[in-house]
Amino acid sequence: RSCSALAGIMLLEVFLVLGAVIIYFVFSKKKEEPLAFKEGWWGKGQKPDAEEDATVWPFKVETTEEELSDLFRRLDQARFTEPLENSCFHYGVNSVYLRKVVSYWKNQFNWKKQVEVLNKYPQFKTKIQGIDIHFVHVKPPRLPEGQAAKPLLMVHGWPGSFYEFYKIIPLLTDPASHGLSDEHVFEVICPSIPGYGFSEAPHKEGFNSVSAASIFYELMLRLGFNEFYAQGGDWGWLICTNLAQIAPDRMKGLHLNLASVTNMGFTHLLSVLLGCYLPGLFGFQDEDVRRMFPFLEKGLYRILLESGYAHIQATKPDTAGCGLNDSPVGLAAYILEKFSTWTDLEFRSLEDGGLERKFNLDDLLTNIMIYWVSGCIVSSMRFYKENFQKGIGTQKHERLTVQVPTGVASFPNEIMHTPRAWAQKKYTNIVSFHFMLRGGHFAALEEPKLLAEDILQFVGKVEKGQLWRKK
Repeated sequence: RSCSALAGIMLLEVFLVLGAVIIYFVFSKKKEEPLAFKEGWWGKGQKPDAEEDATVWPFKVETTEEELSDLFRRLDQARFTEPLENSCFHYGVNSVYLRKVVSYWKNQFNWKKQVEVLNKYPQFKTKIQGIDIHFVHVKPPRLPEGQAAKPLLMVHGWPGSFYEFYKIIPLLTDPASHGLSDEHVFEVICPSIPGYGFSEAPHKEGFNSVSAASIFYELMLRLGFNEFYAQGGDWGWLICTNLAQIAPDRMKGLHLNLASVTNMGFTHLLSVLLGCYLPGLFGFQDEDVRRMFPFLEKGLYRILLESGYAHIQATKPDTAGCGLNDSPVGLAAYILEKFSTWTDLEFRSLEDGGLERKFNLDDLLTNIMIYWVSGCIVSSMRFYKENFQKGIGTQKHERLTVQVPTGVASFPNEIMHTPRAWAQKKYTNIVSFHFMLRGGHFAALEEPKLLAEDILQFVGKVEKGQLWRKK
């Protein structure tokens, strides 16, 4: 045979081998299995043999005079440390401002009135996997003719609570009365994460985001919702993401106001190094570049400066938690610092932490009181240890993608920015990604109308295209 004929045969063989390899990878790529539902028992002692009682019963927030007099005694006996001159919030909460908060708490804040505010929406409890789960459940006051309410699960994070959603609930259950389109009207379910607020804390080790997602999945089925939407930020982002992985056929759409990606690949690393110079190559938009770079300052240093709490809570939550559970002023300092810095990093340079620029003291103290009267700060902090103790990037749910139609509202003052190019490696079906005009980490409480509008337009896209049927 001539050399040219042999070369031709060899080339053909190479193409055949390459073709076989390509065909193998295209057709053998397994369809991702859904995340396994986590069947747990989080109650005290041994799991009983009897089937769990699925009763749902009404709940109201109530406190006794003894609890309140104990609180005021502790507020009266608080010890304050003088802050460094001109330190503002750079060392944490400034105690000059903290004294003002405590004075307001003792002399003007009306907890009984705020209890009425908390009880204005129907609340319930039900036992799931051995623990009592608390949730708010609000149905629309009216529905346009021929329309059904769409169930929407909304999940809070730390150091927030179900109360974060109280300003956005009416915009979603009665949008027309608030100047919004009533093309889609929601029935809203806001549970307290187990160990937060009025949901019982797990009594066993190992209760992580997948456990919480499994419990909330059971809750939605128990309430009769076979299909639903879910929304979350902070831990709500991860719990709702896990729920989308557990029950992709039940979730019609997933809306997030934080979309962190924990499984970072080589291209992510490269985009951190070169994205500022070659944004188009990595799918970055101008706004991504503005929010992310210089990366050392806006990424790495920011994480190091602002994540000390997470390291404590992911390692020894009970030690720090003991002090916070014993001192209402300590608890307020710990929580208020997050509501300052996570709303706007620049607020660190203000003596009052900018806290009353976006929130009022009644709302801030109501959230703190939920932690105080339920005594849940330690169990809420443990959630960090349960989620991080095995290491970041080691768990199955971190490696799995999310195929459910996803909407992302990216707020400019969020602690860390996730560009769409990164998010869509995890969330493969992003149908809506918006850079929001203003707002930070506690979006539902800080910018309820902006967030409601984004949820409404996202659901509109999903419904119009019947996208959940195409998953």
